[in-house]
Amino acid sequence: MTRLQPDYGDELRRLQIELVKLQRHLIKDGEKVLVLLEGRDAAGKDGAIKRIVEHMSPRETRVVALGKPSERDTASWYFQRWVQYLPAAGEFVLFNRSWYNRAGVEHVMGFCSDAEYRAFLVAVPRFEDLLLRDGIRLFKFYLDISRDEQKQRLAERRSDPLKQWKISPIDEAAQKHWRDYSRARDAMLRATHARQAPWQIVRADHKKPARLNIIRALLASWDYPGKAADLTPERAVLFGFTPRCLADGRLAP
Repeated sequence: MTRLQPDYGDELRRLQIELVKLQRHLIKDGEKVLVLLEGRDAAGKDGAIKRIVEHMSPRETRVVALGKPSERDTASWYFQRWVQYLPAAGEFVLFNRSWYNRAGVEHVMGFCSDAEYRAFLVAVPRFEDLLLRDGIRLFKFYLDISRDEQKQRLAERRSDPLKQWKISPIDEAAQKHWRDYSRARDAMLRATHARQAPWQIVRADHKKPARLNIIRALLASWDYPGKAADLTPERAVLFGFTPRCLADGRLAP
């Protein structure tokens, strides 16, 4: 059960005001912030990012959502295409999917070899450690939804003329390969969760609580001038990954 919430719009506005306060602090201190949002197709990444950045400074805030890799990308070091988008001092950058594509879509759909996949899982902790050593604050959120909820959201995409741009060939495989994606998710979380770069799991069947709690998790990570009280995420919605999550029903099977 989630705690009783005030009106969603009122609470979102309260949290967005806190994000503005936080960003002023981050710019002043020259902090570098990188937020990764991962999850199945239709898990709600776009909507969460939209609410996070809606009132943040466009000069110091960037959203990165890379498309299909080019020939040059596939011939380069795997992480290279993301390095150019990493935050500089004072910047707040969100990746709508990231290098973790290799552990999910690429692996499940056969877009990379098994050797490339295995090498990726070994390399990620080392790569992220380099980012942390350079002073980047890294946040990793995995938005988890149930199979029925994904099916409904994908159907809505096909019927809503305002969501046509979200439709892709990969959508058609999402339900067919549900169990493959579950196995890939579990392997990714086990291999790439680290104390210094932990995964936070978001139960995202209900979009509004998911969005609010992602914002709370970000705000709760800093002390900044004028910080409001009661910014702790609801643990029924957002919680740190542990291997127990894979067996206790908190992640969609």
